[in-house]
Amino acid sequence: MLRVITRNSPATYFQDRNGETGFEYELVKHFADDLGVKLEIETADNLDELFDDLSKPSGPVLAAAGLVSSERRKAQAKFSHPYLEVTPQVIYRNGRPRPTEAKGLVGKKIMVLKGSSHADQLAALKKQYPGLEYEESDAVEVVDLLRMVDEGQIDLTLVDSNELAMNQVYFPNVRVAFDLGDTRDQRWAVAAGEDNSLLNEINEFLDKAQKNGTLQRLKDRYYGHVDVLGYVGAYTFAQHLQQRLPKYEKHFKNYAKVEQVDWRLLAAIGYQESMWQPEVTSKTGVRGLMMLTQRTAQAMGVSNRLDPKQSIQGGAKYFMKIKQELDDSIQEPDRTWFALAAYNVGGGHLEDARTLAKREKLNPNKWLDVKKMLPRLSQKQWYRQTKYGYARGGEPVHFVANIRRYYDILTWVTQPQLEGQVAEGSLHVPGVNKDKPAEQSPPM
Repeated sequence: MLRVITRNSPATYFQDRNGETGFEYELVKHFADDLGVKLEIETADNLDELFDDLSKPSGPVLAAAGLVSSERRKAQAKFSHPYLEVTPQVIYRNGRPRPTEAKGLVGKKIMVLKGSSHADQLAALKKQYPGLEYEESDAVEVVDLLRMVDEGQIDLTLVDSNELAMNQVYFPNVRVAFDLGDTRDQRWAVAAGEDNSLLNEINEFLDKAQKNGTLQRLKDRYYGHVDVLGYVGAYTFAQHLQQRLPKYEKHFKNYAKVEQVDWRLLAAIGYQESMWQPEVTSKTGVRGLMMLTQRTAQAMGVSNRLDPKQSIQGGAKYFMKIKQELDDSIQEPDRTWFALAAYNVGGGHLEDARTLAKREKLNPNKWLDVKKMLPRLSQKQWYRQTKYGYARGGEPVHFVANIRRYYDILTWVTQPQLEGQVAEGSLHVPGVNKDKPAEQSPPM
């Protein structure tokens, strides 16, 4: 058995309706599978507790929690090869004065995680700027710090770039003031001591994961699409979660159940297509909440494309039809991303992109590889070699990236564990309509 200690946060480890997930969880699960052992996850309330537990003879043997090595921590643990580059960032609230350099932190109300590398950074800065004051707290996580900045409870905080990216959409008022220092490496940690056998296994695994694409796929899954919304899009989506989704959520859930697909994925498709507006019509004639063509609507038994119930039913049926028709060699989660791309650009063009991937000695069954080929379908030197010819190949890449982001947000805000953000019978998005959460039926 591999006992691993981590933090409970979106960027490390959490549970959704499908079970355990998170970047660190998935990476360490690959490691356990590689070793052929069962994985046991423990969570620490704070970083000091995490390192204390790691040092106990009866404690976990590995810490995988978005950790950055420091001189102080090297006395407590040994660190692995790096697997993720992050940048420490100073975060402020939009509309308030923006500090642009370290001396601008003086006189501000600042809070960071107790025992974090960010606390170490501030301690070093205090020697240069004695007026700098800050609070370390072991009662908060990164999500709490961002919420406190968003709501104006504190002026500033420090977080790593990946954790901001994961959480940006939930807190529309937070902004990056400036990067504090250079890019740093996240690493796993094991207890200090003379035995390096586990550390050697870890380093061998991480090096292999870097070479065989496992790390890149996880980075793409969790961080590769986090910037697609931007500040304005993030705030707009948060508003629409409150104001529009509740009108149609029951239809997404009902037809998702019929077609055996995650309702949140259907809802994400609907948002990408129409921003949950049932009466929109595009310049090309596609209409309705799921933006169906007349031909597709007829094939799916939809008589009125502007009826949101019918549109969602047709869209769900059409999406699953596309997904079922994909080559059997394409496995999840890539199968879902391929189906989304085909929903947007058509199955023929998708096959052309897969063919181009094969010619480039890439994997035609991996979205990470095929999405590199899709934009070539708009370039004559490439599309003249294909069966179906020209396509606006960049569009399905953005289409899939957007839907993945919307889906991730919907997955996070509908988790049962977020009791502070999702009250029973209502969906609450931090920073939006705090006093009037939208009416909503309980999640399936």
